[in-house]
Amino acid sequence: MNSPSTFTLSLREQEQLIEKLEIFKIQGRDKRGHKVLRVVGKLFPARLVSGEGLTKYLEEKVFPNLEGRRFSVVYVHTGVQRSENFPGIFVLRSIYDAIPVNVRDLLEAVYFVHPGLRSRLFLATVGRLFFTGGLYGKLKYVNRLEFLWDHVRRNEMEIPEFVYDHDEELEDRPIVDYGLESDHPRVYCAASVDAPVSMYSMRCIS
Repeated sequence: MNSPSTFTLSLREQEQLIEKLEIFKIQGRDKRGHKVLRVVGKLFPARLVSGEGLTKYLEEKVFPNLEGRRFSVVYVHTGVQRSENFPGIFVLRSIYDAIPVNVRDLLEAVYFVHPGLRSRLFLATVGRLFFTGGLYGKLKYVNRLEFLWDHVRRNEMEIPEFVYDHDEELEDRPIVDYGLESDHPRVYCAASVDAPVSMYSMRCIS
């Protein structure tokens, strides 16, 4: 895991980069009328932005704009690659720990769009231990965009074109269950149960 000192950009420059890429965007509402925070994983420049920079951006730019109201998160996992745009599980855990309790309590659901098999396996095992406090129970897998619109107002949500392209490719995979899942499969990685968490993070999520 990279330390803040290994990043060439200052914290200010990291914040500006996150803002420019529009990785996080409070946009539209869900079907209950709550605000929606859209997160596009593929846009995250993991080699340029530290966990500290990401946390600082969330604290200063995102959480205040939620205005202390209930909200949902649409996390678009399409195209995420571990070596390019995945910050690492320990960074994610540190960010989660930094989220104020009152903000966590206001979270209604996290819609995980286009989850890969490895990310499902990871979340079904180590993820449920890392993300405590009820977050894991709020996670909803969404294999196809058409099912997302059952929960989020489509005309108020901007989704990148590459996500629609991937969605169309899934038409050729009829054996995949294309629904929204609220109960998580009890499946396990091929790694030994004695393997360290870092091994899970390297082998089970993408």
